[in-house]
Amino acid sequence: MTTATTEAPPRPAPTRRRRAREWTAIAFIAPLVIYLLLFYAYPLVANVSMSLHRFDRGTFVNGGAPFVGLDVYGEVVDNPRFWTVVRQTAAFTVASLAFQYLLGLAAAVFFHRGGFRLAAPLRAALLIPWLLPIIVSGTTWQWMMNPDNGILNAAFGVLGLDPVWWLSADNALTSVTIVNIWLGIPFNLVILYSGLQNIPKELYEAAAIDGAGPWQQFRRITLPMLRPVSLIALLLGLVYTLKVVDVIWIMTLGTGTSQTLATWAYGMAFGKGASGVIRYSEASAVGTVLLLVALAFGMLYTAAQRKQEN
Repeated sequence: MTTATTEAPPRPAPTRRRRAREWTAIAFIAPLVIYLLLFYAYPLVANVSMSLHRFDRGTFVNGGAPFVGLDVYGEVVDNPRFWTVVRQTAAFTVASLAFQYLLGLAAAVFFHRGGFRLAAPLRAALLIPWLLPIIVSGTTWQWMMNPDNGILNAAFGVLGLDPVWWLSADNALTSVTIVNIWLGIPFNLVILYSGLQNIPKELYEAAAIDGAGPWQQFRRITLPMLRPVSLIALLLGLVYTLKVVDVIWIMTLGTGTSQTLATWAYGMAFGKGASGVIRYSEASAVGTVLLLVALAFGMLYTAAQRKQEN
């Protein structure tokens, strides 16, 4: 007696249409991958590598910089200016983020709840600081804060107040912070206004029926529902503020209290310090520190987002 054995049918080979779809997908994703490798991965690796080698003008052009490990980072941290610049960077970042978010939120709530005719044109007008080239904004504010013929001191004179030396070494941090807040309000307005539009109106109607006032509705409904959008706005604002160079450099050249880690690194790489030497490795080390700070806050954001989803 013989038993018949059945074998599994062979798996069909991929069809030509399936292969065509795979190659099409690769063709679409390849430009993005190439772009990320060329303009993000390569500069990042090059920056870290430069911070681990001792570069000067000659070795930067011809190569052959000696490997020094973490010595450059130790020199940067031991620099007498380092912790002063860190404190100035922290003050600049915290003040900018706080006021950008609060003023942007206030404007977003105002335009969301106000049903007047000029709401759309006014909202569009508030986007002008965001749309203007940075060099135009920085130059305009530099003129406005001029101690001799600036419009701010002219207004102070009309009010009987003493003129303020806005761009002096002592007041430079306050001045550039004001300008950076002005630049960041439109971004927060757009992000938070879109978040407010996604909150169901039924929640406010139910809260009003239960006797909740405007402040209770804002505190119990608006703020919790805006938490995901707020986290995104604050994270992106933090990354942008940490790397601000253009506005500060246009207004004060990064001198005095307006010097941040970003402008300090820029000055070391593209300008000359007190020693008259361009320091590429130190600038790369400071850039890597900024990158690690941004990465740390990005991980905190991811953790907070994951906790909220759970």
